[in-house]
Amino acid sequence: MSFLNKISYFQNRKDAVPNQELAKELTETKNKKGIREIAENLWNENKNIQSDCIKVLYEIGYIDPKLIGNYTEDFLKLIESRINRLVWGGMIALSTIAKLKADKLFPHFEEIKKVIENGSVITVDSGILTLSKIASAKMEYNERIFPYLLELLKTCRPKSVAMYSEFVFDAVNEKNRTGFIEVLNKRKEYLNPNQVKRVEKLLGKF
Repeated sequence: MSFLNKISYFQNRKDAVPNQELAKELTETKNKKGIREIAENLWNENKNIQSDCIKVLYEIGYIDPKLIGNYTEDFLKLIESRINRLVWGGMIALSTIAKLKADKLFPHFEEIKKVIENGSVITVDSGILTLSKIASAKMEYNERIFPYLLELLKTCRPKSVAMYSEFVFDAVNEKNRTGFIEVLNKRKEYLNPNQVKRVEKLLGKF
């Protein structure tokens, strides 16, 4: 039986449960053939099938990023799509493999940045997480990417500060920690009590 037949579209379901169940099955069995079939259908002419397939793949990425690492190029192509669902789905997939595939993704920093700057909320959130993970992989990558992440922390909506700071924290090191701390301390006055608590929890780690 084709694994593709198990996606939501072919189950006549509008919810994502069949996709999540398939992702779990493919991960638990480490079925590379089945994963390849799903990845190949990222380019199916039916947009609903494409949407289900990227969902399956990033759900696999949440559990075991290594199983979808070979499809980095596919995800990079997706974030250039004109279909928003595929753009943010592709970016979520990239965020799950970013640390694992940092060497392959770093050369695409400018492309990812451009997508973030023109993307939906989910695309932006996942893009920042992706860049933070790449920046955490090597000092060379960090020196190029971290200033951009810090600028985002300075200028993002107050309600995004806590979450973004948690994403960026993984890329903080001895060299850039002072700037990170300064930005968060300046932004605290614009945050609600719960957001301040999250930020202070991070600052308490220094």
